[in-house]
Amino acid sequence: MNLYPVRAIYMAEMARTRRTLLQSIVSPVISTSLYFVVFGAAIGSRISEVNGVSYGAFIVPGLIMLMLLTQSVSNASFGIFFPKFSGSIYELLSAPISHLEIVLGYVGAAASKSILLGLIILATSGFFVPLEVAHPLWMLTFLVLTAVTFSLLGFIIGIWAEGFDRLQLVPLLVITPLTFLGGSFYSIDMLPPFWQGVTLLNPVVYLVSGFRWSFYGISDVSLGASVAMIGLFLAACLATIGWIFRTGYRLKP
Repeated sequence: MNLYPVRAIYMAEMARTRRTLLQSIVSPVISTSLYFVVFGAAIGSRISEVNGVSYGAFIVPGLIMLMLLTQSVSNASFGIFFPKFSGSIYELLSAPISHLEIVLGYVGAAASKSILLGLIILATSGFFVPLEVAHPLWMLTFLVLTAVTFSLLGFIIGIWAEGFDRLQLVPLLVITPLTFLGGSFYSIDMLPPFWQGVTLLNPVVYLVSGFRWSFYGISDVSLGASVAMIGLFLAACLATIGWIFRTGYRLKP
């Protein structure tokens, strides 16, 4: 594998982030901080603790996961869509660069931006609530795996999208609602038994629950189920990208 084209793509994508620092970094951090203020004041005053953890601290993993999922998808989808929109992707496909190197460059940059943003939000949340990370290695593992998996999903969406309007279709209409309904701001144990069963059909529940376990040692589902779900997501995205490059789906004129 030639790392030079991977580095070139990666650095170009990261340079775009530096040029749009306000939109890429500052805006998500401010938006997440507002969640702390609003939810902490409106709901935190009514719910003091959830499973022995203060409500403000309880929602930190969910807020980070909400940002991580949406930003990973958005960064990766725009990163690959713009070359396709401008036509420069054909130069990339005809260059002596393997498909793996293309994916590593774009997905690596999108995941790096999301991980950096997640760590910034984690540090920022310490100004609002007392934080503890019981299992820091597991926390970083979930952070990296989730960022990479959903950056792969964003790469798929960027190739599938035929216009800029479709880039936000999945993040806004699928990812964000699933995250809000996936236990980001509550424990599913607080729901009636029927809705607990329905909620367990939401795959984001397993991601949020595993990530929260790495902070406080509490979760709505087992750690094994969370790891298995993210592994399944990762395998499905890799298989889909492999099929896209084999068939030339939305890549060949």
